[in-house]
Order: sequence, then structure tokens, then C-alpha cells
Amino acid sequence: MAEQLSGERMSGFSLVDEKIVKNILSRLPALTFANAACVNKCWYKICSQILKRPKLASALSLNPSLHDAVKEVIEQVLSEPIRPHFAIACISKEFNLKVTHGLIIEKLGSRIPIITNVSSGIIGVDGIANELVEKKWETTSGPNIQESDTAETGLVLLVGFLPGLKIGTIPLFQPIQEPNTMVENFVMNILNYTAAVSDCAAPVGIIMFGDKTTDMKPIVAKMDCAIPEETIIVGDASADFIFRTGDNSLNQLLHSCCFQAVALVFARDRYKPEGLGEIQFHVTKSTGVLPFGPNLEAVGVVLRDSERSCLIARLEGHNSIIASGAILNEIEQQFREEDMFADLFIGVTKETQRTSDSGILTPGKSLYFYKVIGRGEYYFTVNGIGIKPGDSFLFYQSDSDTASSSCDNAFNKLLALKAELKSKNHFRLSNLADKDDKEEVLGGFIFSCYDRDQSFIEESFGDSYPFCDIFPTAPVAGLFCRGEIGRGPKSLMNEEYDDETCPRCCVHVYSTIYLVMSYLPPPLEGQSP
Repeated sequence: MAEQLSGERMSGFSLVDEKIVKNILSRLPALTFANAACVNKCWYKICSQILKRPKLASALSLNPSLHDAVKEVIEQVLSEPIRPHFAIACISKEFNLKVTHGLIIEKLGSRIPIITNVSSGIIGVDGIANELVEKKWETTSGPNIQESDTAETGLVLLVGFLPGLKIGTIPLFQPIQEPNTMVENFVMNILNYTAAVSDCAAPVGIIMFGDKTTDMKPIVAKMDCAIPEETIIVGDASADFIFRTGDNSLNQLLHSCCFQAVALVFARDRYKPEGLGEIQFHVTKSTGVLPFGPNLEAVGVVLRDSERSCLIARLEGHNSIIASGAILNEIEQQFREEDMFADLFIGVTKETQRTSDSGILTPGKSLYFYKVIGRGEYYFTVNGIGIKPGDSFLFYQSDSDTASSSCDNAFNKLLALKAELKSKNHFRLSNLADKDDKEEVLGGFIFSCYDRDQSFIEESFGDSYPFCDIFPTAPVAGLFCRGEIGRGPKSLMNEEYDDETCPRCCVHVYSTIYLVMSYLPPPLEGQSP
């Protein structure tokens, strides 16, 4: 009798219109949705249709309890159907890094790449209040603790379901000797991973985190030279991170090895299922530094220690050594008279080579920023090493007007991108009834300089608005850091130079980097790709 009744119920439910079943299943939380997909072949097919399209989900919590904060963001990102392929978590230093990482692995599983990073602040939408949050933490906060009622705490989580892409974590090991060889191996491992899973020579995008004790400028410069410009590279150059690969290939080494960086590599899947569209990465930036003064040349460079360099300089084309200390004193006096504060940097230009999109090496120039931290009568001191006699440079200052104008430029770049994506999607979906339900942008990630506070930008959410105003419903996560990695086509990076040999910067200062992930549906039958 029970079997007969069960059969009657199943028969009755099976008569429900497939669109209604699809509507019901699409509203289920991720875990319940996964269970529903196992009920029968019909439901599995419907669930596969629902999850055919790529998806990002993000959530932020300011709960002072670590366990409650993790619970809140996990529940939020898994509140709708999604099958995570990767996860990135950014936390305050008051949360224990290893404990947080373990809790996230426990909730999301150990089969996906997961990176957990201690940041100087977070950006995202608070799942409880449903409000955009830009939260920075004091750098002098207390010891690393698990629970606190008074400490500044927070967590933002981004998870992604990206069918059509293969996602892998490639670490840069701490070198015992021959650091250049380790960096070259790191770059080759990225390219070899791409070649193993894709028919493309280079990945679509890379999100990377560099250890805060490591100078990421030469590392990213190597990547810039070896990896074609079509690959978007973004990240945090001042991170404190821990990661899991997802395939257990390196997980046994995580507790015994030190790492200078980790790259989350996104490569096109060689065996992408038919009927899938194309996931695209886009990047633009807002800069906050302004060059001034004549071109200078380093005449002598003395290392103060492993982190600082002293420079003696002259005007390019002249022989006389300039009185660097007096010049810097005059600059600071001018700042005081104008009642303004500015950090000083030098932008050093170096000759290099780059790999074009066609795989050909071409000459180029790279720009490296070093913060000015001291001076003598005929020399000045910068934070960083790697400058050589003969290198040319300019002075730069942090400038709020430049940042505000550059934010507007980034807004316009993203606005043009939105129009372009909308046009492409409309063309490809012109004959589909549900075309209006398709969002072009999957979501985004923001890397912003910690020092770009409200007094610098002079408005609330000044760093987030270019993305959040244009894509208000798209998931977004972000962090504040002290070294923003960003590289992409010059047309999007607000670096529109006619001369391809003009210097290109990949590790920025006083900047905000905007990563946008979009989805272009497959062309309809008879349409050109």
C-alpha cells in the first residue's frame, strides 16, 4: 500500500510542468540543490540546465565571532544553487588564519582551490544588513586571536562556479638559493599548467597573492615578460596567505614549506562541453600618483640593508650630482605651505622584453615604484632594492585630485565595457525568449590601496563606486592592501600610449584595481563567433 501511495505521489509530481520544477529547484540552497540533483535523471537534467551558466557569489560579515562570521558568509554564498570551483577569503588579522582556512575548507570541501588571506581591510556586501561595506583596520591592532568582542574583525568570501575554465593553484616556493631560478620555474609552472589543460598558450587570468616580506616587483615583471598581455593579472603584493590546491598535489608540503606567492590560474578547458559560452576577464585601474620634475638618472646605489637603498642622482644628460636632500626639503616645504600631505615615490624605468599575444618577444620598458623614506645632503633613501646605476626615474607624489579624476576614468571604462558586453549579448541572444534575464557581468574583485582613505578620495565608497554603480546587482568582493598588482591591455588600464615601448607598471601604489568577470553566451546556430 505504501509503495502504491509513493508511486502515485511520484506520478503526480512528475506531471508538473518542467518549467515549474526548474523554477522551484533554482530557488533551493546549494546543498539542498545538490541533493535534489540526485533524485532521478529528470531532476539531474534540470539541475544541470540551471547550473550550466557560470556564477559568482560573495558575502561579507563583520561578526566579532570567527565561527559565526564563517557561518554567515558560507550560508550567504550557498543560499542559491552553485557548485564552487574556487574560493578566496580575506580576513582581519584578529582572526586566526589557519583556523579560518580550516573552517572554510570544512564547509566548502577539500576538492577545490581555496586561498585565505589576511588583509588590511575588506570590501563587499554585508549579508545581514544588505549594505555595501568598505572596512579598514588599524595596522597596529592587537595579537592574532580567535574570538574578540572589541577587536576590529571581518571576513569577505568569494566563490565561483566557472564551467569552461580549469582553475589551479601554482605556488612560488621560498628559495634556499638561486632565487631567479625559482621565479623562472614559477612562471614556467603557470604556462605548463595552462598547456596541460588548455589549447591556449596562456591563461585567461591570474589572481595572485605575494607574501608581505617579498618584493613582488621583479616577480611580477618576470610574469609580465613571459605571459602575453591578453592574460589579466591582478592581486595583492603585501599578503599573508595560506592555500589549498584542491587536488592534494602539494597539500602535504603546506606545513613544511614557505611560499613567496601563490597564483590562482584560470585557463580555458580543452574539453569544454558544447553549448557553453565564453568567460572573459577584464581589468582597469584608478591611479593616485602624479609625476613631477625632470628626468633623473641614478649615478650611485648603495644598499643600506636587504630592504633599503640609497641613491645619488643627476639630471639626465648632465654630469653634476644634484643636492637631493635640499630638493626634497623644498618639496616638503611647498606641501606644508599648501596645507597638503603627500607621500613621495620614485618611478624607475627599466628596459625589458615582453611576449606579444602571438608569442614573439618584443622590446619594452617596465616602471617600478619605490617609496622615499629618508635623505642626506646628496642622497636619498628608498624602500626597496633592485635599482642600478644608469636607471632613469621621475619623482611621483600621491595626489587626491589625480585619484578622483582617475576614478571617474575607471568608471567610464567600465561603463563602456558594460555597453560592449550588452551589445554582444543582445546579438547572441536576440532570438531567445529569456534574453532579458541574462546578466552580462558575473561579478568582480577590487584590490585597493590602504592609504586611499576618505580624506584622500573625499567621498564615501570612492574606491568601490566605479564597479558598484555600474554593476549594482553583480557580486563583488575586495580588499585593501599595500601593493596592488594589476596588468592588462593598456586600453583598459588607462595607459593609452601610442608608443608600445612606454613603461608599463604592474605593481602599483595609491591605486585601485578592478577585476571584472563576464560571460558571453555561445553564438546561435548560423551566427559567427
